[in-house]
Amino acid sequence: MDISKVLVTGGAGFIGSHLCEALLARGDEVFVIDDLSTGRMENILHLQESPRFHFTLGTILDYSLLESLVEQADRIFHLAAVVGVKKIIQLPVETIETNILGSHNVLALAARHGKFCLVASTSEVYGKSAKHPFTEDDDVVYGPTTKRRWSYACSKAIDEFLALAYHNAQDLQVVIARLFNAAGPRQTGRYGMVLPRFVDQALRGDPITVYGDGRQTRSFAYVTDIVRALLGLADCPAAVGQVFNVGNPEEVSIGELAKLVKKLSGSKSRIEIIPYDEAYQPGFEDMHRRVPNISKVSKLIGFKPQVKLLEIISRVIEARRQELQEAVALPVTPDLLPAALRVGAAD
Repeated sequence: MDISKVLVTGGAGFIGSHLCEALLARGDEVFVIDDLSTGRMENILHLQESPRFHFTLGTILDYSLLESLVEQADRIFHLAAVVGVKKIIQLPVETIETNILGSHNVLALAARHGKFCLVASTSEVYGKSAKHPFTEDDDVVYGPTTKRRWSYACSKAIDEFLALAYHNAQDLQVVIARLFNAAGPRQTGRYGMVLPRFVDQALRGDPITVYGDGRQTRSFAYVTDIVRALLGLADCPAAVGQVFNVGNPEEVSIGELAKLVKKLSGSKSRIEIIPYDEAYQPGFEDMHRRVPNISKVSKLIGFKPQVKLLEIISRVIEARRQELQEAVALPVTPDLLPAALRVGAAD
């Protein structure tokens, strides 16, 4: 396969940083734009040792800056978005503007300059649909507009509509990947991601707080499996113009997940149930089940998740333990961030 120049929006984020690693490992030149609103420099500091890695601090809402990067790229992986239930509830305007206006910038520029674009979407687009497992052409069901929790789902659905519209109207070479609950090292629980939040609580000995009644289920996929699927879809011409579920169909209730985290970490933390109204806001609504049908992506590129749930949890625990040990041994100095931003910055 030819070496290419790749732009990753949101490349300092959890999934984005792992994707950048994989791209560099196969010899690509990687350009990242990230505003660090949820991404972290710590995720990509090790990548800046490579002369093929270039970081730009900026937002996809900055059209001229984004265009300068799109022009250099052969292909684009669009991962930048406002993510996390807590952040979505706290910053509803930023959620809509970044996810819709920012994505419009990426897609419009990709179409203008004839660049391939893979758009990372989300299982949230299925909303409150009661049909399981979720299949790509299923109907979607959302709550009322008065529940800001659904603004993220709707904004990502608009991104999909827009991407497919550019494909149909301007022949944009685009692929949409609906990601289901990625998990792994570097993911933070700061914005509501449940597995890293449980792990942090367990390692600190704090109560492991389960929101809702704990009977809601999710399906977790290891980040390297997610990245492998994204690369496979981007390299497959037959995927263009289509939508694919990407995840792991192995299902677990959130209550059971808390018990597994406690057991595998050896924690003595108690498990505490907190109603959604207290955890987020009065009248908060959630999806009862979220499990993907991945037969479409499996048939096209042979994708099958390799890392099972127990191994995912164990790896997240071990990675977090190591991070905490390193944080104690090597405290971050106040001037680290400015120095890091200067190293490997795009011209």
